[in-house]
Amino acid sequence: MLIKRKDTQARAASLRSVLVNDSDGRMDRREFLARASALVIGGLAMAQALFPRYVEAQTISFTDSRIKAKYVEYPSPSGNSGEMRGYLVQPAGAGPFPAVLVIHENRGLNPHIEDVARRVALDGFMAFAPDALFPLGGYPGDEDKAREVFPKLDQAKTREDFVEAAKWLKGRADCTGKVAAVGFCYGGSIANMLATRLPDLNGAVPFYGGQAKAEDVPKIKAPLLLHYAENDERVNAGWPAYEAALKANKVAYEVFIYPGTQHGFNNDTTPRYNKDAATLAWQRTIDFFKQNLKS
Repeated sequence: MLIKRKDTQARAASLRSVLVNDSDGRMDRREFLARASALVIGGLAMAQALFPRYVEAQTISFTDSRIKAKYVEYPSPSGNSGEMRGYLVQPAGAGPFPAVLVIHENRGLNPHIEDVARRVALDGFMAFAPDALFPLGGYPGDEDKAREVFPKLDQAKTREDFVEAAKWLKGRADCTGKVAAVGFCYGGSIANMLATRLPDLNGAVPFYGGQAKAEDVPKIKAPLLLHYAENDERVNAGWPAYEAALKANKVAYEVFIYPGTQHGFNNDTTPRYNKDAATLAWQRTIDFFKQNLKS
């Protein structure tokens, strides 16, 4: 967002320059309108490119006949509001199914994460994507608003909301009892956290997520599949210490760092999306789930 702000400021300065240069009459009306229009239209195009492209990027419809999707509530007595809401997607066939908890970025349950949940279901898993923002009214439908409101959550209680979601999912009659987690950015850090909190978790797949504390690593019993972007200095700074702790505690893990990618490379609604890396990382993720949830 800093880049967006700087670019917007630069365009505003350019527009002011056009107005100043025209104030003494040196620029005719046609040239003035052409320059001003170019700046405004260019700025709008740039802003539009930065907005998530939910409709264009959707891969599976909400009403796809191969899945059954609905919003459900689940109890979370240790969480922010006592009850939470999420998006549950199952394959159309008869269960029970192994389950995957899908954990969003720091935006709440937006259309992109709902689409990811549907992708998981198409590969034969029951997917459940909680909305951490439910206690504050749910995902607001706007990324900037979601980002602004997210820090208002009690993060300790929000972590409990995800722990309770995994337990609730595991206990469903239509679940085989095997549950794994996949998360992105903020959700990646939650996936790492869940591995330390749930000894019966069957796998965790953090995409460019903050690492668990070294002192909590001995609690991890689940296998990990970790995806990192090459150009993600803040998140990657914690990886060497995390890897050392994983090795010291003999935690089963596999890590991939994708060349030329940025934080968020799997999100196909943003300019950071890297199709080749995302396709490969997702196939590895599904293979991981098949190995650890269906075997």
